[in-house]
Amino acid sequence: MLTDPRHWTPVRTYERTHPWLTFDLTLRRASPKLWTLLGRAHSECEQIARVPLPPASALELDRRCVAKGVAANAAIGGSAITEQDVLKQLKGELGFQPPRERLAQETANLIEACKEIGKSFSSGKSADLTVERIKSLNRTVLANTSVGPKVVPGEIRRHEVSGLGYKPAPAEDCEFLLGRLCQWLNGECFAPPPDLELVCGLLKAIAAHVYIAWIHPFGDGNGRTARLLEFQILLEVHIPAPAAHLLSSHYNQTRHEYYHQLQQASESGAGILPFIEYAVQGLIDGLKNLSKLVREQQTAITWREHICQIFRDKTAGPDVRRQHLALDLFLRRDWVPVSEIRQISARVAEAYAGKTPKCISRDLSILEQMGLVERARAAVRARPDIVSAFQPAGRRAGDANEAD
Repeated sequence: MLTDPRHWTPVRTYERTHPWLTFDLTLRRASPKLWTLLGRAHSECEQIARVPLPPASALELDRRCVAKGVAANAAIGGSAITEQDVLKQLKGELGFQPPRERLAQETANLIEACKEIGKSFSSGKSADLTVERIKSLNRTVLANTSVGPKVVPGEIRRHEVSGLGYKPAPAEDCEFLLGRLCQWLNGECFAPPPDLELVCGLLKAIAAHVYIAWIHPFGDGNGRTARLLEFQILLEVHIPAPAAHLLSSHYNQTRHEYYHQLQQASESGAGILPFIEYAVQGLIDGLKNLSKLVREQQTAITWREHICQIFRDKTAGPDVRRQHLALDLFLRRDWVPVSEIRQISARVAEAYAGKTPKCISRDLSILEQMGLVERARAAVRARPDIVSAFQPAGRRAGDANEAD
């Protein structure tokens, strides 16, 4: 007996042309490597989140990561703006002349979107994953920029597009597919078990990114919108704000591989797991660098406190001079030829103006006896390792050869 036609479900075009749009994440097919990477990402994020830093240091670190992420997000789309440009833009120090005004507007839009997302979560509000929310992100991305005649910021495209290395979804299905995507992302598939919110959020963020890129629902700005949505979801699961920009940086640094992975995920039949593995590996690399920056900030603060404590009761002119020398040698982070000591900072140059090389040598010998510097042949450097309480013995063994 034939089924009543009134109960037939019409087949949509994308089901015939885009069989990879399955809205499925089968984790039992995930490789051991992916599970290991996810565990490492969770651990690194937890460690960074617990690090105490003075507000000024934390703000500067956050600005650097925002600048890197925004510049990367824009660069993937073809923008020639640099990280330093964005950093100056964040501080209100940079003006652009035509034709670079367009670049300034594009990055200003990304900065505005990041700020809006950050404020939403810091105030306790939830920026729900809805079709309208995704449209709003695209509207912000394209605000006050030059777009094609068929492009309306924040509106679903009504025309077909090509030339991306992978085939975007049919225009007639884009609205429906965005609805399916939001339903999937908000559903049980990404509901986290206890203590796995960060891992599930990371999977959800990357999945959202891939599907927005595949569907390509807008006339322009799809990549930037996808990466902003990814950023939003990462903040939602309390990934440290600086770390939430790292995936955009990874995609930009490996741009060719990024597009290759998107294409392969649609053509290979393997689903999005290989792309997720590629993305999480990049996140781990970024987290390592971020952890290094955080440790450097902490070391600088501890070094400064240690030097100030040692010289607390030493207020004579020569003692102040040596204190400044120890502090400023640290900022060089490397061996300094003794002949260039006067050049490490303005205050050191002033302190040793008119002093003989013997005076400099004597001060360095005193600092060496105090354990604050080390010397090798005709070079010297600070010894911040003395404030690394649990650094393995011999870690710096052999470093003195670098000064030879």
